Amino acid sequence: MFTGIITDMGEIRGLEKRGDLRARIGTGYDMAGVDMGASIACDGVCLTVVDKGPDWFDVDVSAETLSKTNLDSWGEGRKVNLERSLRVGDELGGHIVSGHVDGLAEVVGVEDEGDSTRVKLRAPEALAKFIAPKGSVALNGTSLTVNEVEGAVFGINFIPHTKQVTTWGRVAVGDHVNLEIDTLARYVARLAEAG
Repeated sequence: MFTGIITDMGEIRGLEKRGDLRARIGTGYDMAGVDMGASIACDGVCLTVVDKGPDWFDVDVSAETLSKTNLDSWGEGRKVNLERSLRVGDELGGHIVSGHVDGLAEVVGVEDEGDSTRVKLRAPEALAKFIAPKGSVALNGTSLTVNEVEGAVFGINFIPHTKQVTTWGRVAVGDHVNLEIDTLARYVARLAEAG
């Protein structure tokens, strides 16, 4: 489990196609304190550390994960949002995030509003019903509050701090981002369907 509070911006240092995709990610984390087999959310996708060095770690990305996320667009030099898994007693500054991406949202608008940036995204139709004003979503692993919803399009406001410490400072129209809907919204909808 994660909180959606990004704690490092990593960089893709290498990609190798094997049976799965092996990615090497450079990081500011002290890797001496990260166990082999640990989970790290990479752009919101829960991945397992399979090898590591002093300032990098490797993960294997399956074909299934590549088909459901934007990780198929990774290239060397790309910056990625990183978060280590939640430990009992950690501050829950965002919301509960599983690292299991539900689908891809497309950026359809980017507009500066003062020092902040308003981003509009289009969710897949099947997921739009789970997104509500003032609710939470995780986008590329970042816990965010939804400002407004119009059909499948929803808006997020990014403050300068978030743009500086995450990849959101580089957002552009046409980007596809990993979308994880709020777990609570998923269960509420399921209970409503069950009647």
